[in-house]
Amino acid sequence: MGDGFVNPFRLCTGLRVLGYLVLPIVAGIAAACYYAVIIVAWGPRIVGDGHVSGLALVILFHLLLVMLTWCYIKAVFSDPGTVPADWRPPVDEETGETSTRYCDRCQRWKPPRCHHCSVCDKCVLKMDHHCVWVVNCVGARTYKFFLLFVVYTFLEMTLCTFALLPHFFSFFYGNKRRNESTGNLVVTFVAFILSVAFALSLLCFSLMHISLVLSNTTSIEVYEKKREVSWKYDVGKRKNFEQVFGTKKLLWFLPLYSSEDLENISALKGLEFPTCSEVV
Repeated sequence: MGDGFVNPFRLCTGLRVLGYLVLPIVAGIAAACYYAVIIVAWGPRIVGDGHVSGLALVILFHLLLVMLTWCYIKAVFSDPGTVPADWRPPVDEETGETSTRYCDRCQRWKPPRCHHCSVCDKCVLKMDHHCVWVVNCVGARTYKFFLLFVVYTFLEMTLCTFALLPHFFSFFYGNKRRNESTGNLVVTFVAFILSVAFALSLLCFSLMHISLVLSNTTSIEVYEKKREVSWKYDVGKRKNFEQVFGTKKLLWFLPLYSSEDLENISALKGLEFPTCSEVV
């Protein structure tokens, strides 16, 4: 092509830099909710009145906060899965050819379910989508971390909504908060609105992705699946779930995998995937 040709996909890599602006936004939302729930709404009740149920709420709030933060860090900084430089596709013995796709941009073969991310500028194994909120791709090795982050954040936002609900009503119908500073009122009001908005949106998002996990489908494959009579990667809900979350029940709720699962579950390696014709 001519020297004047500009590849528009190169502009997508700039979105990754802009994506890092999301990190302080996430931190700001978390700080606002923490301040509203702990410092303004429930902290004074526990210290002043010895509110037992309030103490339980605060403990649960911190537990969920730790879990979602842990999952968020794993989703942001973990490798979603990249094609090994020495990986070669299987070749038909009779024809000597392969049906495996080739990425002209990465100059590498693309394993099944692998797609090129224009933002990360690399091929990602079992790519689901590029998530602006985690500034990373959601792929074979980060899907569990991402989904746990979404679920724990939904639970945290739901807890914040109910924790701030009495405080929110007092803005309009009560007098006991009239001595509250304007800053505290504003932060609490904003935190409540954000909590409701995120809780509702994340509920829908969580249900959608849980459905995708149980059918062994990625967001990219949803349209491809519509053209198929039966989805070849759907090997049953239990096995589909284990391909993402592993076989160890104690680790299902943690952003961790056992060494045994990492070794034995081919889907976590992102290069080969069992199909329904191979599963008895």
